[in-house]
Amino acid sequence: MARGKLRIYLGAAPGVGKTYAMLSEAHRRIERGTDCVVAFVEHHHRPRTEVMLHGLEEISRKEIEYRGSTFTEMDVDAVLRRAPAVALVDELAHTNIPGSRNTKRWQDVEELLAAGIDVVSTVNIQHLESLGDVVESITGVRQRETVPDEVVRRADQIELVDMSPQALRRRMAHGNIYKPDKVDAALSNYFRPGNLTALRELALLWVADRVDAYLTEYRSAHHVSTIWGSRERIVVGLTGGPEGSTLIRRAARLAEKGAGGEVLAVYISRSDGLTAASPKELAVQRTLVEDLGGTFHQVVGDDIPVALLDFSRGVNATQIVLGVSRRRSWQYAFGPGVGATVARDSGPDLDVHLITHDEAGKGRGLPVARGARLGRARVMWGWLVGVLGPVVLTWLLTSAIPSVGLANDMLLFLTLTVAAALAGGLLPALASAVVGSLLLNWYFTPPVHTLTISDPKNIVAIAIFVGVAVSVASVVDLAARRTHQAARLRAESEILSFLAGNVLRGETGLEELLERVRETFGMESAALLERAGETDPWTCAGSVGPRPCQDPDDADVDVPVGDHMSLALSGRVLLAADRRVLAAFAAQAAVVLDRQRLRQEADQAKELAEGNRIRTALLAAVSHDLRTPLAGIKAAVTSLRSDDVEWSEEDQADLLEAIEEGADRLDNLVGNLLDMSRLQTGTVTPIIRETDLDEVVPMALGAVPEDSVELDIPETLPMVHVDRGLLERAVANVVENAVKYSPPQEKVLVSASAIADRVEIRVVDQGPGVPDDAKDRIFEPFQRYGDSPRGNGVGLGLAVARGFAEAMGGTLSAEDTPGGGLTMVLSVPTAPQRAQEAPDLPAAATS
Repeated sequence: MARGKLRIYLGAAPGVGKTYAMLSEAHRRIERGTDCVVAFVEHHHRPRTEVMLHGLEEISRKEIEYRGSTFTEMDVDAVLRRAPAVALVDELAHTNIPGSRNTKRWQDVEELLAAGIDVVSTVNIQHLESLGDVVESITGVRQRETVPDEVVRRADQIELVDMSPQALRRRMAHGNIYKPDKVDAALSNYFRPGNLTALRELALLWVADRVDAYLTEYRSAHHVSTIWGSRERIVVGLTGGPEGSTLIRRAARLAEKGAGGEVLAVYISRSDGLTAASPKELAVQRTLVEDLGGTFHQVVGDDIPVALLDFSRGVNATQIVLGVSRRRSWQYAFGPGVGATVARDSGPDLDVHLITHDEAGKGRGLPVARGARLGRARVMWGWLVGVLGPVVLTWLLTSAIPSVGLANDMLLFLTLTVAAALAGGLLPALASAVVGSLLLNWYFTPPVHTLTISDPKNIVAIAIFVGVAVSVASVVDLAARRTHQAARLRAESEILSFLAGNVLRGETGLEELLERVRETFGMESAALLERAGETDPWTCAGSVGPRPCQDPDDADVDVPVGDHMSLALSGRVLLAADRRVLAAFAAQAAVVLDRQRLRQEADQAKELAEGNRIRTALLAAVSHDLRTPLAGIKAAVTSLRSDDVEWSEEDQADLLEAIEEGADRLDNLVGNLLDMSRLQTGTVTPIIRETDLDEVVPMALGAVPEDSVELDIPETLPMVHVDRGLLERAVANVVENAVKYSPPQEKVLVSASAIADRVEIRVVDQGPGVPDDAKDRIFEPFQRYGDSPRGNGVGLGLAVARGFAEAMGGTLSAEDTPGGGLTMVLSVPTAPQRAQEAPDLPAAATS
């Protein structure tokens, strides 16, 4: 059976019209003869939304009882039995009531799609999981109901339902989204113009990224090589020099001028060994470009202009930012340079910016060697100078320049030999000496045009020339090789120093270290493999890059680390000299892996130690605090059952009251113990709903004397977004703790106020207070500050209250009460504004 198709209407905020667009699409499909049903649409008794549901078949919802209340959810089984062609499922990020078929509604949708049913759904941008932190920083509200980005990205169609902030606020003011009594609070909190503008930009950029992914797939599938300037994408060419930071910042400013601009920094390393740049400088520049919202890339290419242009066209870039060359003026005699070449070959669809900087024209300094041998291009130039140079010089001396004497001729030929040695090493210099000596003998040593030398002095001169040429060539070649070896050792030491510093400071994780290996040696992928024994299969402990090796035998480079671990790289074969540095990386990778595992074991040990501490405290509580009320109950029951004493009705009432009080204390203690156990095991699942504080707080005061608390809960407070049962328990524990430590004549004040997108409940007592250094400890399990003799509990009340508060997205903290005492501040989020998608009705709906 073919998988169904998913269409999602994405909105920037509640109220932009997602549900309306979904229902309009359903009417269009039904008019075309498509079997379309409503699996779940929440209209919240809004008249216009209810009108849009007319004419659509609705599948009955499933009723679920939870905590004494009845809730309705989508009946997945009923939808599967009905098997429509298209199902409408509203609010994709919704969390189902415990006891439902699946935890999240998007999981219900996955079942429908797997059954071949097409689904049309809705979701707001703030419910995407990856944007939770961003949305919270904008609105101050943490979204508890989220959907994984990948679920939305896999949709076959994503349609943005857009509306300007001004239009959305007008819709809100007209009462089309919320009831009139909630409009003012919504407009001054979540629906502020700044919030809506930022959320709208998030939605537009997210959809733009999705469209860009579609475009990339299309270009790849149809082999489109030309650049389509649909979006400003700026490539920054880095050399690893100090000017890179200037180029990155300049490119970021260029990207800011166009909405949705993207910066891609790229460093091109040669394929013959270690990268030529400073790893420390590249690491700093990588961090900078990522901080500015860009990405860092490293590619391998011997022809830097060609590799840079290929990369730019491959990512569909529109601009390239390069720095003005650091070469000195005389060095341009060897070629136009990378910047000029890229500008010449870029074509009309790719703009090239050459940026000036402080390092321009100062020279490159000593190159970082890529081996103990000279480069291929340099050797080629050495052979050209050594072989063709003497021929050209001979032509000049015999035709264009008058005779300067045999001694000067030899010095000129010796100069060419030295130049050949500097450029290409020993062999080109030897060839230059041989060719030069033959030409000197033939053209300049009497008798000319013969290889015979008549004057013995000339024979000695030619021999001395050859000897000096060979000696000078050897010395120059040796010096050049030693210079390159020193430069290579400097590069290796800098790499290893930077690596060791990061590892020792604990700043490098395994993936980061493997990425450093891959970039340093220009490889495609890197993986750290391990196995338990010689015959056991290899497993991957960490990897970076596409298609990492799963076996050392499949790798291009394999570096063993001990008996059962290996660093495997794919991409190309490395030189033997590079493997020495790679071995150091492999050893450090093993150290990092061991450190990560030790850290995990330490965390597990810490959790076990905490569990043991709690169990020990629990045993102490059971042996003492729980036995105290049990002893009182036992004594009272024994007294009532005694035949030796005849109790009066008043005495019997006192004993029964003592039994009741002991039972209540036991119930409270056991309840707190069970609640703490649920918090420790992570089984607290809050059911978040809109709740009025004035309905919850009075219910939480049932366990304290009526005249011990003063309430100040304004009726104008906004609704809060909490689990009613958890909030009631949290407030009850905090109030009971405050009453316990307050003087008998002083009442505990319980007040509430709205601050931004939160509501604070303040419980103020006039008791002894708590020092600043103990304010956090009082929230730990089994803690009773000062070990007060009046303490009736096991020290779990405040710990349970804080745990419940945090489970609902709130906080609980302690402050000093002016004049003495302690103030507990319980902060909970206000209810998020739920949208009413109800734009103007179509003509068909109003007729």
